[in-house]
Amino acid sequence: MALFPLKDDNPLKNVSFQYVTVTLIALNVVLFLWELTQGTKMDSLIYSLGAIPAVLFGIAELPPRLDLIPSWATLITSLFLHGGWMHLLGNMLFLWIFGDNVEDSMGHFRYIVFYLLCGVLATLMHASAQPDSEAPLIGASGAISGVLGAYLILHPRARLLVLFMTVIPLRLPAWIVLGSWILLQLFNLTGDSAGSDVAWWAHVGGFIAGAILIVPFRRKGMPLFDAEPANPVVAERIERRHARSIFPNTVDPRRRHIGL
Repeated sequence: MALFPLKDDNPLKNVSFQYVTVTLIALNVVLFLWELTQGTKMDSLIYSLGAIPAVLFGIAELPPRLDLIPSWATLITSLFLHGGWMHLLGNMLFLWIFGDNVEDSMGHFRYIVFYLLCGVLATLMHASAQPDSEAPLIGASGAISGVLGAYLILHPRARLLVLFMTVIPLRLPAWIVLGSWILLQLFNLTGDSAGSDVAWWAHVGGFIAGAILIVPFRRKGMPLFDAEPANPVVAERIERRHARSIFPNTVDPRRRHIGL
């Protein structure tokens, strides 16, 4: 990726901490470390818990020794497996940068549902594009693509610190960074996506799902496209949280008594 994101300048406005995002990252790391302890059983584990399109659609069946859970359950389990350190770290970096603001926009519980739903829809998009594939799909990238799609709809003008060509630091608006990312996924679909190890269709499907689902999943009154909140209650809550971040030792700087 020519524009590699490192961080964003986008403070939280509604939640005090991104508990779900951090928990998801920790869970993915712990499960990957568990994968590493499986040794020669790793491949069997991936076939048992990964999402295999041909198995999902009843075109093929797993041998009994690998058929550990219902095929529909792999739509969830596959989201928490990774094929290597770079696969894991890349996904977790993107989740860390963009997940907190999406969680902030909808609250903790709805964010869990949103994340899993985006992952399931991304996997189904991949499986529909290659229904007879017997290669297992693993990784959180489909769900995280949904987070990216939601972030783009919420905060297209948020400033991101990125590395251009992994060397040159730049600060760019999110619409350029995430727009170039989704264009790259679409470009790769024009090639031999069926022969690639990267699930491009899952990325595209998750991104579209997130961009659509953010509308009903966001908090009431939460604006889109970096607009000002239309709901005065929401606007006041955001203003007060911002004020507390500037004046951490006061409840509300407008109530301070000058000269005391």
